Amino acid sequence: MTIRRRREEDLPELGRLLAEQQPGSAYPLEWPLPYPVRDFLVRPGELVSRVAARGATLLGHVSVLPPDEDVGPAFTAATGRGDLALVSVLFTAAGARGSGVGSLLLEDATTWIRQHRGLPVLDVVSTNARPIAFYRRHGWVEVGTARPSWLPADEPDVLLMAAPDP
Repeated sequence: MTIRRRREEDLPELGRLLAEQQPGSAYPLEWPLPYPVRDFLVRPGELVSRVAARGATLLGHVSVLPPDEDVGPAFTAATGRGDLALVSVLFTAAGARGSGVGSLLLEDATTWIRQHRGLPVLDVVSTNARPIAFYRRHGWVEVGTARPSWLPADEPDVLLMAAPDP
C-alpha cells in the first residue's frame, strides 16, 4: 500500500467509496449531500490531500486544511495556539475498515502538519462513537467543543481534538 497525493482522476472513485462507506460510518453526517460530492472531497484552501492505494485500488482519503471560521476560533481558544491545521475528510473504503488504512492516513496527515504548520487538530461529531474511539486510540485528546454552521440543530456540539505531542 502507498500513500500519495490525491489526483483529479481519483475523484470519481473517491466519491463512490465515500457513498459506499457512509451507511456504516455516518460520515458525512448528511447524506445524500446537498451539493456535489466533489465539493465535499475538494475543499477550498486545502493544504494537502492524500489517498491510500494498493496498486490502482483506492482505499482511503485524508485532507489537511486551515481551520475555518466555524471551528478555528474555538481551537485557538482551547489550545492557546495559532499554528493549527485541521485533519479533514478522513475516510476509508468500507472493505478496508479495520485494516490499518485509516491509521496510516491519520499518521501521514499528522506528520505533514507537524512538518509544515504545527499542531494537528480535528473536529468529530460527538454522537459518532467509532471515530472518537479511533482518535483516542491514537492519543488524540479532547480540547473543547464547537457548534459549526453545518451541524444540524438536533445534534450536540462537535468535539474538538488535538494530536498528542510527539
